Amino acid sequence: MPPSRTARWLPAAAAVAVAAWGANQFTALATVYRARTDWSALSLAAMFSVYLVGLVPGLLLGGPAADRYGRRRTVRGALGLSAAASVLLALPDEPSVYAARLATGFAAGLVFLAGTTWLRELSGPAVPPEQAARRAMYATGTGFAAGALASGVIAEWLPGPTVLPALAHALGCLLVLRATRALPETTRGHHGPPPHRTAAVRHPRFRYVVLPASPAVLGAATVAYVVLPPLVADRVPGYAPLFSGLVAALTLATGVVAQPFAARLDDAGSARATLTAMATVIAGLLLGSLAAARDSVGLVLAAALVLGTGYGLTLGAGLHEVERLTPRSSGPTSASLYQSTTSSGFLTPLLLAGTAGHASYPALLAGMAAVGLLCLAVTAAHSRRHLPAGVPPDARTREDASVASAPAAPTGPTEPRSRRPWAE
Repeated sequence: MPPSRTARWLPAAAAVAVAAWGANQFTALATVYRARTDWSALSLAAMFSVYLVGLVPGLLLGGPAADRYGRRRTVRGALGLSAAASVLLALPDEPSVYAARLATGFAAGLVFLAGTTWLRELSGPAVPPEQAARRAMYATGTGFAAGALASGVIAEWLPGPTVLPALAHALGCLLVLRATRALPETTRGHHGPPPHRTAAVRHPRFRYVVLPASPAVLGAATVAYVVLPPLVADRVPGYAPLFSGLVAALTLATGVVAQPFAARLDDAGSARATLTAMATVIAGLLLGSLAAARDSVGLVLAAALVLGTGYGLTLGAGLHEVERLTPRSSGPTSASLYQSTTSSGFLTPLLLAGTAGHASYPALLAGMAAVGLLCLAVTAAHSRRHLPAGVPPDARTREDASVASAPAAPTGPTEPRSRRPWAE
């Protein structure tokens, strides 16, 4: 029986959530691999980061694919790929894990673009755009947090800790595929000329205000839940996978809560929101450095809260800036390009693991904070420069923005109220 008009957006929300779950299930599994295999820390970091290689093409192709082939076909095809990737992840060899992470990233990118658009359009014209965007935000955030937490719980207390978590996600994909088969298509396809993709990216304000902060979005999140938990694993003997999942869920949930506050800080005449977000990330890195130096579980949790807040604020602030720089006709593709730049933060664990032989983690995290200060200085110097046409220097905005995250974002996409950049 087809879902009622009032509830038909729910299966689309489930599709977004299950894609985000698959994207973040590796967080807890990496802890299991570290304990049960002889794979090096550098290899595990590379397995985590190869997700980025699949994610970026998925983000860039998700919008055009959804317009050309339809939201329904794109999302359901991506969910099938995500399920297959999780089956592959259950195989206990390095090449399979690399291939699974690559495919998971591509599938997630497609769903984050096409799925959130489908969700908003299925919500119907009677639902305000900001409410539909909040639904997408909560679906994405819930999926990211649930992926890490569910994998941690399954790996901690059930047999087959490297197999069952991945198969559980594959089963979830199949259930959502069944739930979405009766949903209608919301577009008949688009064959017109492609929108101008680089309108925002070529603007000087993007280079000097948005770009310096973009690696901090997912850099903050991955430091919190990928880098820090293994450093204190000896303090939670027997519970490392569960602890890793809890830290990831805490980080991402905090990021979802923090994102709307970027709208309150947003100022069209300055980079106030971005500067506040960057300062928060720097504080979190310094707290993480202290946590690593003292081998403290409590400080890791505190750092996760601060870094999660910084993740949410930087993502929200950046997309507000991109919104003002983007012509209405190119909003979706410009936003996906911005999301691609934030995805560079996924390389943070790999960079830290590759340099750990030359410096301690406390020193490396403190060094990241120093680099963050330099980036903050660049953004501060251009805070009131290169303003978009039509925005006076003393302009103030108080948009009630909604977000449809990330990540990237582990993290998910974000959408300001006045535009739909993730038609995604």
